[in-house]
Amino acid sequence: MLHPKKVASLPVKKTEALKRTNEIKMAIPLLETIDIQGKQVTADALLTQRRLADYLVRQRKAHYHFTVKANQPKLFEDLKLFFQGRRQPDFVDDACCEHGRIEIRKIWTTTELNGYLNFPHVGQAFVIERQSTEKKSGEHSHETAYGITSQSPPQADARSLLATNRGHWSIENSCHYILDWNYDEDRSRIRTGHGPENITRLRRFAIGIIKSKGVRSVAQTMRQLTRNVRMVFDYLRMANSSCAHASGG
Repeated sequence: MLHPKKVASLPVKKTEALKRTNEIKMAIPLLETIDIQGKQVTADALLTQRRLADYLVRQRKAHYHFTVKANQPKLFEDLKLFFQGRRQPDFVDDACCEHGRIEIRKIWTTTELNGYLNFPHVGQAFVIERQSTEKKSGEHSHETAYGITSQSPPQADARSLLATNRGHWSIENSCHYILDWNYDEDRSRIRTGHGPENITRLRRFAIGIIKSKGVRSVAQTMRQLTRNVRMVFDYLRMANSSCAHASGG
């Protein structure tokens, strides 16, 4: 069962009060402030919602690129069943070698499910396999991800879809993963008043400062700063006697 984080507040009708809500209900109000016509909007499985898809395509003339998981069980099972006997991929990206690992990504696409899936404006469906090997340990991992997009093949071929998917998760990993892994934000017990928003802003601010120094590892820098309060002052140049080399991370 999903337990979305409380991420924002919406005004209660006919009152000045605010009610807590989650990112599903905040997606459309947030997008209302942005010019997205003709743009692709990517989202993970939590936001793979029919209402959001219809809003993007019909009202805002944009496109969606959604991940499909078990929170949409019928959609998920339909994709798994169709791609079960897949053969040669439509595109393979084997040029990724970074962060101490070798990665190979493969994608299969189809338009055969467009009229069958119970989801609006489907232009094609896809499945992506990610194979990763750690250079030092030789440890191997394998992931399979399913998705749908409102873009037709002439608008986005297999290579383009794979690049869009990778771009989405690079943002997810560089921002949300750091929050969840280093701050364990998903299990935060700060839930009342403006506490959740305020603590998230502080955490993002801290991560932003660390990243601005060009460090190689945010997590390692955070551990170093946690163990040495003086180093925090040096890092932020908050004292006249701050060490000049501290700003380098």
